Amino acid sequence: MTRLGLTAGLTDVQMEILSTVRSFVDKEIIPHAQELEHADAYPTDIVEGMKEMGLFGLTVPEEFGGLGESLLMYALVVEEIARGWMSVSGVINTHFIVAHMISRHGTPEQKQNYLPRMATGEVRGSFSMSEPDLGSDVAAIKTRARRDGDDYVIDGAKMWLTNGGSSNLIALLVKTDEGAEKAHQNLTTFLVEKPEGFGEVVPGLTISSKIDKMGYKGVDTTEAVFDGFRIPAAQVLGASPGKGFAFMMDGIEVGRVNVAARACGVANRAFELAIAYAQQRRTFGKPIAEHQAIAFRLAEMATKVEAAHQMMVTAARLKDTGERNDVVAGMAKLIASEYCAEVTQDAFRIHGGYGYSKEYEIERLMREAPFLLIGEGTSDIQKMIISRGLLSDYSLAAGGGSARRAV
Repeated sequence: MTRLGLTAGLTDVQMEILSTVRSFVDKEIIPHAQELEHADAYPTDIVEGMKEMGLFGLTVPEEFGGLGESLLMYALVVEEIARGWMSVSGVINTHFIVAHMISRHGTPEQKQNYLPRMATGEVRGSFSMSEPDLGSDVAAIKTRARRDGDDYVIDGAKMWLTNGGSSNLIALLVKTDEGAEKAHQNLTTFLVEKPEGFGEVVPGLTISSKIDKMGYKGVDTTEAVFDGFRIPAAQVLGASPGKGFAFMMDGIEVGRVNVAARACGVANRAFELAIAYAQQRRTFGKPIAEHQAIAFRLAEMATKVEAAHQMMVTAARLKDTGERNDVVAGMAKLIASEYCAEVTQDAFRIHGGYGYSKEYEIERLMREAPFLLIGEGTSDIQKMIISRGLLSDYSLAAGGGSARRAV
């Protein structure tokens, strides 16, 4: 069946992986998503199915028991899963980011300790930068880690931890005293091991109960409070105090491609629902798809879905080359999330009154799409990143007016 969002240049193995994931989504996720989402229930059976498929080890290097696949494949798998239920893609998103950071920046001991268990899903990662009063100003982090012998002692509060309760490894960005003049050079990433659950899970670390959200249900979002939490210095990512900001930004570039992929998946599902409904619903003696107003809307929706997918693929492929992709990842995240909101709303309009009913899937998508406008940086933050990159690349002072590099 012809569909949107096809990707050229994939190997037979990669196409087989995507086909398997799509079948899993159609059979195991979509039929259960509405019930689980409305109950705000963690998708335990779905997560176990993803473990069995090896998806938690998708990007983990083969030497550590993973599949060793590219960021592009990671993004395409996420797109398929988000098409079924965006929350399920959230279960593996933070895990992939943490695995990427350990693979790229961890010490040999950290890689050997965590990556094999992350590949099986025994260890599942979460990712923590935000704080209650922080917003997008990461350099203003207040949570501190104070050196005490062979340990650090961490105090402070972190906010918006996706998988905060269901994960057992947190990549945590905090402030340390490295004596650097620039604030971001005093930030350090710790690998915090903890048991799953809520409350005071270990001495000095309390995971709040789930934050009640408009959408993005099923996956737990929490606060984490550190009060005299002791952690060995060996848990500093890469044994590199003061480099945490750079490590996290590397992870965020992966995360922005992920959010773009999720937006593509949600938009694709909204389009599928809309074009199916438009052929079934009849007014004035014919399917509403034959009315020009609806037909033109479907054409615009499909074009947005396709454009967002191709931008996301470009960003993923650039990251796979090892080059910096902050501008392209920002563009992909910006266009995919904005188009997702527009396509989902158009699908809602096509459904009319039924789109407002919880019986119909589009109601859930309408509550999921707004999260993608703010996750991994708002649209305005993406515009700031993009514009700074463009002004640098097209600098009159440096290039005399000629373009040095587009994106």
